[in-house]
Amino acid sequence: MPTMPGPDDARRAHDALTRLTALHPRLIDLGLGRTFDLLARLGDPHHHLPPVIHVAGTNGKGSVIALMRAMAEAAGLRVHCYVSPHLCRFNERIRLAGSLIGDGELADLLEEVEAANGDMPVTFFEVTTAAAFLAFSRIEADLLLLETGLGGMLDSTNVLTAPAATIITPVARDHEHFLGSDLAGIAGQKAGIMRRSVPCFSAAQAADVMAALEAHAKDIGTVVTAIGRDIAWTPRADGGIDIETGARHLHLPAASLHGPHQQANMALAASALVTVMPDLADESLATGVTNASWPGRLQRLADGPLTRLASRHVWVDGAHNAHGADALAASLPALDDRQWHFICGALDTRPADEFLQRIAPLAASITCLAIPDQPASLTAEQLAEAARQSFPAARLAASVGGALQALADGPDDGGLPVMICGSLYLAGHVLAQNGSLPD
Repeated sequence: MPTMPGPDDARRAHDALTRLTALHPRLIDLGLGRTFDLLARLGDPHHHLPPVIHVAGTNGKGSVIALMRAMAEAAGLRVHCYVSPHLCRFNERIRLAGSLIGDGELADLLEEVEAANGDMPVTFFEVTTAAAFLAFSRIEADLLLLETGLGGMLDSTNVLTAPAATIITPVARDHEHFLGSDLAGIAGQKAGIMRRSVPCFSAAQAADVMAALEAHAKDIGTVVTAIGRDIAWTPRADGGIDIETGARHLHLPAASLHGPHQQANMALAASALVTVMPDLADESLATGVTNASWPGRLQRLADGPLTRLASRHVWVDGAHNAHGADALAASLPALDDRQWHFICGALDTRPADEFLQRIAPLAASITCLAIPDQPASLTAEQLAEAARQSFPAARLAASVGGALQALADGPDDGGLPVMICGSLYLAGHVLAQNGSLPD
């Protein structure tokens, strides 16, 4: 019988994750064998799920899921979600019928998975995916929105026989130490979530990416429906979009998510969702896109300890690769058409200069720091060295608070805005420090 929630539930969940993670020496070890074995010991919960839309891609997965969730919930539907990574609390990864999983529920699930697993090798993501499937199988919902963790074909989420639909968001280079640097090869990994006769919706892609997706679809017996090619959509000056799906003519208002790239995400999300759930009313779709929330992505920080240091608008964004930096740079002029102060941190898993050179033309300053509590973080000195290739005046800071205080103590610049970016881990640290926890 599940234990009653109590003040030690968060500690129980943390301790279970720590014990289970210790069973495998590597944090990431792509493959499905261990996941299938663990799910079998749990009674195969992945065979007892509500309709699933499975989402892979390099950038935009979370935004597309946030938009679909908001549209479905505006229609009164109960929606489960599984996303990664989390920003501040692990609970953010598992949303049950609209609410983040509670500490007690999470602790109970992890302990149940631990008992079923025994001392078999297993990774952190395999454990948590199994726990999520267990929760999703036990709580009634109308829809499950499932995000891959890394890649697609060998990702632990890729155990479903017949999802209701699959989505491939824009594919770019990222996690090259796991997926390689060849875009067609990366696309082949993402395409692994496709299933025979299950509709697949794709964002606009580079030619070699689309060719790889089409080839895989043909091999397994499905069809890729590409936004902009097979489904026409038109951005409007007011930020909204018009979509022609063939079966539906949709006219959606501007999304609550910032950035011109969100118009394309909205077209992709709406096209897939109305195919899976054709009875959704236009009014629900419109209400949903205006209510969607995706923390840590072009998010203006509310009043808190960090913003009070800066005495100016402070924004945070989790973009961390070249494609994300392009979207960030394209979005900033609409938020504030002046120059920006950038505070950056980055992991050592991708070339930092590719990110920094894209934001440098918009920079009044670039301050580099190490991401707290992240062993894979570049040091402030390493990041500044990369930044100086495109912005020679890049400087260092020991902390986000220190960087903001230095701006407040510096010359009067008319209150130029601040963007903190370069890593989702840094975004999570900032939200926690400012007391802006996602809910």
